[in-house]
Amino acid sequence: MSLRDPGAVLLISCYELGHQPLGLAWPRAFLERAGYAPDCLDLSVEPFDEAKVQRARFVGIAVPMHTALRLGAAAAQRIRRLNARCFICFYGLYAVLNADYLRGSLAGAVIGGEIEGALVDLVEQIDRDGTQSGRMQISSLERLHYPVPARAGLPDLQRYVHMARGADVVPAGYVEASRGCLHECLHCPITPVYGGRFFAVPRAVVLDDIRQLIAAGAGHITFGDPDFLNGPGHALKLVRAFHAEFPRVSYDFTTKVEHILEHRDLFPEFAATGCAFIVSAVESLSDRVLRELEKGHTGADVRTALGIVREAGLTLRPTFVAFTPWTTLKDYLEVLRFVADLNLIEEVDPVQLVIRLLIPPGSALLSRPGIRPYLGRLEPAAFTYRWTHPDPRMDRLHRDVTALVERAAHAGENAADTFQAIREAAFAAAGEALPRPALAGQATALPARSPRLTEPWFCCAEPTEIQLGSVTADPGKWV
Repeated sequence: MSLRDPGAVLLISCYELGHQPLGLAWPRAFLERAGYAPDCLDLSVEPFDEAKVQRARFVGIAVPMHTALRLGAAAAQRIRRLNARCFICFYGLYAVLNADYLRGSLAGAVIGGEIEGALVDLVEQIDRDGTQSGRMQISSLERLHYPVPARAGLPDLQRYVHMARGADVVPAGYVEASRGCLHECLHCPITPVYGGRFFAVPRAVVLDDIRQLIAAGAGHITFGDPDFLNGPGHALKLVRAFHAEFPRVSYDFTTKVEHILEHRDLFPEFAATGCAFIVSAVESLSDRVLRELEKGHTGADVRTALGIVREAGLTLRPTFVAFTPWTTLKDYLEVLRFVADLNLIEEVDPVQLVIRLLIPPGSALLSRPGIRPYLGRLEPAAFTYRWTHPDPRMDRLHRDVTALVERAAHAGENAADTFQAIREAAFAAAGEALPRPALAGQATALPARSPRLTEPWFCCAEPTEIQLGSVTADPGKWV
């Protein structure tokens, strides 16, 4: 059986933040251009397909984030039981970070960086020479010639994340205008893989991808670049062309606090071209924490950035790494006051207030002395180092608020009620009197919901059951 036969190559995605997976669509396009006919399987919305697995000679598993790797490793174990002869390759950021474990037990190869060219080369080599006996690690930063992602046959957009604005809810498409990042925040998985490099995707390719998503029903587009403003000129030309062609379709993007300050003059035009909201990885308001993570901004910068975005008529959705070894209980209470005082309760998903710093084996944090006093053992099968906070109250608070947010998520509780419960737990842990409620829980007291995606945004965090549970109703059904 040749790897060029239909279905001989199988690409699997487990989780891409609730989006239709580019981790399938782009590698598939590269492979099709090389003459292959790969099949695809998205385990976040589709059942495990034993027939597809048994037919495959090469299985590629996309692991762009930690949650995907947790689920992908379990899938690989089942694949190996069903089809011992197939070659398994993990590709994506978390493949390279966890290469030692994956190559030791689950995979014949791991690929990181600009993965598609190396993936095609590997498939061609196996097709030509037979299954490789070695266990390869490939990190590629070769500039690629990007085709338009191949989305035909992927699950319908209705099955993925939606954009919600008031009572209007529409499917959200996900594209990337650039890959990698110019910045090197220590906790970010991109840093050890890309080393401060980024690659712009040609505007024509991005626009063609947007066109096919809108034709498939998307009413909103997420620019999923690690930082949309790494190339501000590229970004601005793209949204101008996008808005001129699709003036009724909104969009969102992610950018650093320092880019908001640096490019403040651009935000009125983003508002005028249909931007619904902006995500920014604030991470903390503590300057000590921000220095340890080498984030490039200060707590004061966060407040300035919020003002810039709001003045332009846009919504800022800050994300946090709420628990780090350097975050004090006072710091945590300050974040809660910030969210309440600046009316951000609807902009901060409750899960953001339980995010705990993830330290995978390849993390750039491991090169810095600041983490060493807190670092525990590596748990290879969990793909992380454990760490302990020097203040036991913080570890207890993390357990308490995590359980609280998980229960609230399962019950469908509104954000204001969940936020109030988090405040009560945090102030009780500090032994301080609770300030007046930020919001009553009654529906009549709630503000209008701000524009948002129906799947919260996660990064650089230990996965909670909220994240894992959002992937499938019962992950055990296919594991």
